[in-house]
Amino acid sequence: MTETDTRTRAPFGAWPSPLGVTELTSGTVRLAEVALDGDATYWIEGRPSEGGRQALVRHEAGGAVTDVVDATFDVRTRAHEYGGASYAVTPTGVVLSRREDDLLYRVDRGADGSFARPVPLVPADGRRYADLEVDSERGVVYAVAEDHGAPGGQRTDPRATLVSVPLDGSGVADPDAIAVLVDGPDFVTSPRLSADGALLAWISWDHPSMPWDSTTLHVASVADGGGRLLHERSLAGGPGVSAAEPQWTPTGDLIHVDDRTGWWNLYRTEFVEGEARTRHLHPAEADFSLPQWGFGPRTHDVLDEAHLVVSWSSGGHRFLGAMLTANGQLERWDGDWEPWGPVRAHGDRVVFIGESPTQPGAIVELDLVGGHVNVLRSSSELHLDPADVSRPEAVRWRSEVGIAHGFLYPPTSARAAGPAGELPPLLVFSHGGPTGATSPGFRPSVQFWTTRGFAVLDVNYSGSTGYGRAYRDRLRGAWGIADVRDCAAGARWLADTGRVDGARLAIRGGSAGGFTTLAALTFTDTFTAGASLYGIGDLEALARDTHKFESRYLDSLIGPYPQKRDRYLARSPIHHTDRLSAPMILLQGTDDRVVPPNQAESMAKAVADKGLHVELVMFDGEGHGFRRAENIQAAASAELAFYGRAFGFTPA
Repeated sequence: MTETDTRTRAPFGAWPSPLGVTELTSGTVRLAEVALDGDATYWIEGRPSEGGRQALVRHEAGGAVTDVVDATFDVRTRAHEYGGASYAVTPTGVVLSRREDDLLYRVDRGADGSFARPVPLVPADGRRYADLEVDSERGVVYAVAEDHGAPGGQRTDPRATLVSVPLDGSGVADPDAIAVLVDGPDFVTSPRLSADGALLAWISWDHPSMPWDSTTLHVASVADGGGRLLHERSLAGGPGVSAAEPQWTPTGDLIHVDDRTGWWNLYRTEFVEGEARTRHLHPAEADFSLPQWGFGPRTHDVLDEAHLVVSWSSGGHRFLGAMLTANGQLERWDGDWEPWGPVRAHGDRVVFIGESPTQPGAIVELDLVGGHVNVLRSSSELHLDPADVSRPEAVRWRSEVGIAHGFLYPPTSARAAGPAGELPPLLVFSHGGPTGATSPGFRPSVQFWTTRGFAVLDVNYSGSTGYGRAYRDRLRGAWGIADVRDCAAGARWLADTGRVDGARLAIRGGSAGGFTTLAALTFTDTFTAGASLYGIGDLEALARDTHKFESRYLDSLIGPYPQKRDRYLARSPIHHTDRLSAPMILLQGTDDRVVPPNQAESMAKAVADKGLHVELVMFDGEGHGFRRAENIQAAASAELAFYGRAFGFTPA
């Protein structure tokens, strides 16, 4: 502190914060699935204040916002458990998936702008629908169907098909009217119809691959009113290549992304006299896509006949720009917003989900004619004093497995500072996935800690996306080793360089990040406390009891089970509690299908039996990730109180 610094001295962790637990959810929504309809914009809002319900909203050019369906509709699909691409725009309204019954509905919009009563399009037969593509000329919607056998069913190996559903609702009384177009692959996604309606493209893959490992791009002619596909051929992908995001141009060329070079780059395929000619649009050491955890990723879109609007990752950041389809020339657009979600274009505007280092994520509109940037919807009403906002610093450090990446957020407050000569405690964040990435945008879940006097290191450990395939593949066969070493090395580096207190190092994470947390607490002596949110303690139990999408994921991360059972046992924290010496808190939903609650219960018992301090907090009705406002708040309060006990301070 300088002589003019009037901030109050207070122990790190005990600073009074402008961001309480209620601010984590008050006026907060989760934004996803942007789509455009002329000058109007649609998106999904996940609302903690409504029990986590996902509402579909329409934003008019004049600013009016309307919910498309009422509160009895949670617009969501349970396909692949993670869902995504749960609605599509039609010429007269929308088609959407309803979580409560897994049915597809058509919702028409009247001349007065009001939405009509939803009309079901499919029978209640146990199928879940996702990744919708409307063919208005033929009066059908193409969709991925995941068959669970009976209404409300839950098969561990549901059949996945690509189907054609009549938009007139005739499929309800006559299920045979729902035509199966593609059947056979373990997974099928991304049906995309050419502008003239003649061709359909899609992506498929088979176990044990995940969509970022090996997928195939297909194309076929559409026949019989959308009820059959003819002359199917494979255009890209295959073993060791991840193809994704097919997109047609107005002139009939097919754009896609694949990583044959080691980076997710864009390619254009022209069809000349029946021959497909594919060219690399813009060779670059940058990733022009994101891992397909949910259906329907859209990181690029057609801007006009000559240009695409594209987004890409480089150095942990995301960028936006325009690319010529003729020669791949790329023009980067500078600005404060990074595109970390879908990117859509229509006419003279581009709309995307953006992140900024100083304000909450938002639906952002670029007016390309006027040069204006408009925020159509912010994810939070939270507004902090700039002096309270911790800004991310991109950092790199050497780990045992190579250079690791992350973002460092220092403790920041307009009103408090730590005691003289004292260093702040550190929270290491390990993101979920593990095939995913953390971003440097403003997140209340980070600022909640930094405004209280914690330093936060958000780690993009080995296996994270945005750094090319080689970095992703560093986690192959090494989950529980490479990620743990990267997180531990980052914490030690900050302690050794005098930026944090080496005696107060904590690690936290959710889902796969929860496993990294538990493994780091078990197999290293770096951390003195940890918090696992719906994390994995028993890899063998996970291999035996999970859903289809991830049922072979561990083959690449660890090895095939049960052939490599020894690895599963060696890396499961629950079997090595004798090596634990740090307290932990476990936060878990009772309805979690991805990581069943018995994982947390078994881990808590094993830790308690060893005589260590452990806290288990269960949240009734929550699944994989907390959606209800009261539970998000309760989890944050419990975790803060836990660190206070572990590090010897009393939270403000």
